[in-house]
Amino acid sequence: MAFPFRLIFLVLLVAAAATLPSEARGGRRRYPWDPIIRWPSDHPKKEEEDCTRWAVLVAGSNGFGNYRHQADVCHAYQILKKGGVKDENIIVFMYDDIAMNDLNPRKGVLINHPNGEDVYAGVPKDYTGEQVTAENFYAVILGDKSALKGGSGKVVDSKPGDRIFIYYSDHGGPGVLGMPNMPYLYGKDFIEVLKKKHTSGTYKEMVIYIEACESGSVFEGLMPDNLNIYVTTASNAEESSWGTYCPGMDPPPPPEYITCLGDLYSVAWMEDSESHNLKRETIEQQYDQVKERTSNYNTYNAGSHVMEYGNTSFKWKKLYLYQGFDPATENLPPNGIKVKERMDVVNQRDADVLFLWERYKKMEDGTKAKAEFLKVITDTMLHREHLDGSVDIIGLALFGPDKGPSILKSVRRRGLPLADDWDCLKSTVRLFEAHCGSLTQYGMKHMRAFANICNSGVPLSRIEEACMAACGGRDIAKWSPLNRGYSA
Repeated sequence: MAFPFRLIFLVLLVAAAATLPSEARGGRRRYPWDPIIRWPSDHPKKEEEDCTRWAVLVAGSNGFGNYRHQADVCHAYQILKKGGVKDENIIVFMYDDIAMNDLNPRKGVLINHPNGEDVYAGVPKDYTGEQVTAENFYAVILGDKSALKGGSGKVVDSKPGDRIFIYYSDHGGPGVLGMPNMPYLYGKDFIEVLKKKHTSGTYKEMVIYIEACESGSVFEGLMPDNLNIYVTTASNAEESSWGTYCPGMDPPPPPEYITCLGDLYSVAWMEDSESHNLKRETIEQQYDQVKERTSNYNTYNAGSHVMEYGNTSFKWKKLYLYQGFDPATENLPPNGIKVKERMDVVNQRDADVLFLWERYKKMEDGTKAKAEFLKVITDTMLHREHLDGSVDIIGLALFGPDKGPSILKSVRRRGLPLADDWDCLKSTVRLFEAHCGSLTQYGMKHMRAFANICNSGVPLSRIEEACMAACGGRDIAKWSPLNRGYSA
């Protein structure tokens, strides 16, 4: 029979407590020891405590209809700040056009949950407005101040033993992540930056969380497993991610709000971090929790497949090493609180249309302003139809009516990158936008079609001819990339 060490230990504890003066037992005197019985994992190794935590937080959009992306990023900042990560080690990218926007019902305040507190207060404004670019993002990761254009000048000046956390929230498409200033972030370029950072030997481990449609395609077939980088994405290589806490949903935002407050994957990981002791919860435990919640509990028609890429060998490590530790969570369980209710959601690409409609409904009937705004909605929908139709015509012109649709929509098997030639992909995007107009955040979904055209070996001269055939004679002035910038 096993020796009853646990029983003896409990008896000793009771006996020791009985010997204390009554005022100590009554709580009026401070205990001479910490009365909390801690898990062995609550006592971190000294080398882990001595490392510096770095964080890069990116909201890759602008416009009030994209309120949720900046709210996501500001919420992430508050979690890290409460976790003890210093402002000097947190670099924030956000356009910063939401908090003081005329449409914001609570000026100077952002919320990420219907009953949430302000998450905007105190957030560093390192890179805002025109400074929110892929180029500056790369420079910050690499610690290259000389490559920065504007901003606070803060970069990830990490050392070999440091840990880095990157969180990005925005729209995406096959192989790309959005930015409010063109060009977009392309998967091949991002991976090359991560490889360069690894070669510099200036970090121990890196964890990356990505919220965007088709975000898995940015890493699929591209992300090595030997960079000491672990990545999770809100969706696989071919599906949308989802906005939530939107008007008309359960739970709804406060009635004065006309836009979504958060994104499903993002609120899943952040609400998980806030409800657990991150000195006990592991990366893998959070991944499992977020995967279940983001699937909307296996209802993938209103949820997505959270994916993981890169080096998965250190998933057993505790989250506080990357997100910090909030003392207020000391007595919370490692991973015991579970939200089981399904979430109402909207496809990321339709969230802006929902915002436009909610804004239209609140306008006074019979006014000139409401009539003009209806034209804005109409123009938006017509441009979407134009983009879809133009890509279909290009496919027909290049491959014929039988093969065109299947080639454009073909999805490569798992483990292969979106494109064989990323320069061809970028050139095709530029040709399309020059003749057919800006892709916009909606049209990012057509990146797979452009990649498949390049993968089929079609020369750029023929691609341009097809673009001219599809869009020749169309007035694209309002949607011209000369005004909006090229996506590549």
